[in-house]
Amino acid sequence: MNVELLFQGSYCMAKLTLNGGEEVKAESDAMVAMTSNISVEGKAEGGVFGMLKRTFTGESAFMQTLKNNGSNPGEVHVAPSEPGDLAVIELNGSNGYILQKGAFLASESGIVMDTVSQGIMKGLLSGEGFFLQKATGNGKLVISSFGAILKKTLAPDEIWIVDNGHMVAWSDTVNYEVKKASSGLISSFTSGEGLVCQCKGPGDIYIQSRNPSGFAGWVRQFIPSKD
Repeated sequence: MNVELLFQGSYCMAKLTLNGGEEVKAESDAMVAMTSNISVEGKAEGGVFGMLKRTFTGESAFMQTLKNNGSNPGEVHVAPSEPGDLAVIELNGSNGYILQKGAFLASESGIVMDTVSQGIMKGLLSGEGFFLQKATGNGKLVISSFGAILKKTLAPDEIWIVDNGHMVAWSDTVNYEVKKASSGLISSFTSGEGLVCQCKGPGDIYIQSRNPSGFAGWVRQFIPSKD
């Protein structure tokens, strides 16, 4: 599969070129347009148990399978529902990535998507829930963000602090802990940051330029109250 990212920065869309017989997996309702030799089918990835696990992460129970049924190359364009950017991650069988809710958009068939628990305390404090997605295997993985994406590669023991609402994906070699933004509890919350993720390398982290919760709060002020 060849991936070309169109309109990067905001409202990004991925153009996937598939050879004959090649297929990809995509998030439900991701397909925007495709050539006539591409078919789309909804599947329950991993059966009933897989459906349940996907709903734990906030994803759709079903996934799309997009397949080139001809011998000539075909094209399919996919995009997320939210305005934002896309990034392509290459997995080689030895590296894995953890994804926040809603970050998965599409992948080659050699990528395995599973659900992992991050524990009760991280789930409560990080704002990402108790379960996250983990991508392993071989092939290309397309992830989506809310706003633009910044990729940061951390050296061994290098530490970056990232606001909870801005995490998109990170290498499974990255260790992260949820901590107060400031040394004092009151200062942490009066600064507007509250809790943050302390990410320790080695590995890559993908950061989104906008916070969905912060944006929702900004929109809420314009909605008339019933009172």
